Amino acid sequence: MSGETHKSHIKEYLIIFVVLAVLTALELMVPELNTAYSLKASALVLLAIAKAFVVAWWYMHLNEEKKWLWFIAAIPISAAVYTVVVILESMYR
Repeated sequence: MSGETHKSHIKEYLIIFVVLAVLTALELMVPELNTAYSLKASALVLLAIAKAFVVAWWYMHLNEEKKWLWFIAAIPISAAVYTVVVILESMYR
């Protein structure tokens, strides 16, 4: 075995847990808001994207990847965001 010590990730995982819990709590509060449906839907989509980003960033270790991989990942992500925007726009036209 090598002489390297294993770094504990407990603090990082607790922070991620709190962030995901806060985002989930916000998702549960959004439907109770007294506002337009389109605004609620947009907020829920943005919160879901934020949660997906947090999970991908930490649990799929994207924070350790090279920049070219980010460019490759940005293409389908931007296409998905564009699709959501077009769908929401066409629903309320």
